[in-house]
Amino acid sequence: MPAIECRNLSKYYGDVRGIEDVSFAVEDGEVFGFLGPNGAGKTTAIRTMLGFLSPTSGGATLLGHDATDPVDSRRARERIGFLPGDPGLDRDRTAAAFLDHQAALRGESSREDLVERFGLDESRRIGDLSRGNRQKVALVAAFMHDPDLLLLDEPTSGLDPLLQEEFAALVRERVDDGASVLLSSHVLGEVAALCDRVGVLRQGHLVAVESVSDLRSRGGKQVRVRIAEDVDRSDFEVRGIMNLRVGETVSFTWTGEYDALIDLLSRYTVRDLDVVDAPLEEAFMTFYDGDVPGPTGNGGAGGAPGDDARSDTAAEPAGDAR
Repeated sequence: MPAIECRNLSKYYGDVRGIEDVSFAVEDGEVFGFLGPNGAGKTTAIRTMLGFLSPTSGGATLLGHDATDPVDSRRARERIGFLPGDPGLDRDRTAAAFLDHQAALRGESSREDLVERFGLDESRRIGDLSRGNRQKVALVAAFMHDPDLLLLDEPTSGLDPLLQEEFAALVRERVDDGASVLLSSHVLGEVAALCDRVGVLRQGHLVAVESVSDLRSRGGKQVRVRIAEDVDRSDFEVRGIMNLRVGETVSFTWTGEYDALIDLLSRYTVRDLDVVDAPLEEAFMTFYDGDVPGPTGNGGAGGAPGDDARSDTAAEPAGDAR
């Protein structure tokens, strides 16, 4: 049974579409990435899956439990680590007091190790902490009971690069131990480094589910070639070439078959050739040409009003499985 299974999950806010007909599964031991810009519906999808929002239609199961059933979803959340996009931490408590409260709900088997790894000073009042240090508190709360499933909404927000690397290592360790992860992000590099597959959300619709390698292939290859002869730009204005630049070197994005590229270059004396993957951003943007059709009356909106990386309310503290 998948760790997460969504079946035509929809959430509307009046006439405004949050998400619509979202269907996908996260397998045991998989890191699944939710990709999309702010407002795409990522946070709405996660909160609806967790039972914090009632779906308009459709359903979801987490660890085999029905997310739409209050009792059953509560059982699931005991085995889940949840990190909201904007953790609602009690600013008047110390980090230690907040984590003590979370530990009383679910346990704290890994707390000491996590506090040390993230360099968290538990004695400080949360209201006095920087954004990055508040994120550390939330991460410790989400991971410290060794959950079977982690739902992480923009988990590296506010973390410096070294701590981002520490977070990535932690995710890999937990997956090696059998956990499953759903990670929401608009940072493509983060998703590419950690995830096995990605789901691309656009205006509340899941427009693709594919492996990271397949996503990369959409962007094609970046080609830089130095040619001995003078080059006429029109010779390279052919099918499969995008973003053409002609100068001392000829550079372009190639989206065609390799044989066709070799045939094209074989006409010249090639002095130097460099072929690399195109940036993931180029692949991602292929999903954002044109509009996704939506129901009448929704104004084309995607995501809840204000649904972005900062749209979680303080209703559910980080990792709170209640």
